[in-house]
Amino acid sequence: MKVKELRDLTDAELAKKIDDSKDELFKLRFQLATGQLDNPMKIKDVKRNIARLKTIETERKLGIR
Repeated sequence: MKVKELRDLTDAELAKKIDDSKDELFKLRFQLATGQLDNPMKIKDVKRNIARLKTIETERKLGIR
């Protein structure tokens, strides 16, 4: 998702996205450890997405945007 689309989400939807992304990261790390992961770059993408989501969440809490 684009950052603009993420900013349009409600707080509850944003929290849900963060939880879903964390679950996905856990599964990807497990697949990496067992040798089943085809593309290790997925881990990097998911981690960056989590950072984006948390940044938006923090901005809202601080009233920056």
